[in-house]
Amino acid sequence: MPTIPNGVRASSLDVRWFKSRHSNAEGNCVEVAALAEGGVAIRNSRHPHGPALICTSAAVAAFVAGVREGEFATPR
Repeated sequence: MPTIPNGVRASSLDVRWFKSRHSNAEGNCVEVAALAEGGVAIRNSRHPHGPALICTSAAVAAFVAGVREGEFATPR
């Protein structure tokens, strides 16, 4: 479990941030960074000095799996 608290200033983390190659020029992107202790930091690319959401790798993997399976799809 990461010891970095949620809401920490994203720019204070000594990490390399990555953006999806599917990101667009409008800047509506999420960036992620691997943490040394095994967690994942997530930030809004338009607010690089804003807060970071800190998650375990397992939580991110579960979220991605749910997205792929359509678990969060909005009914039409």
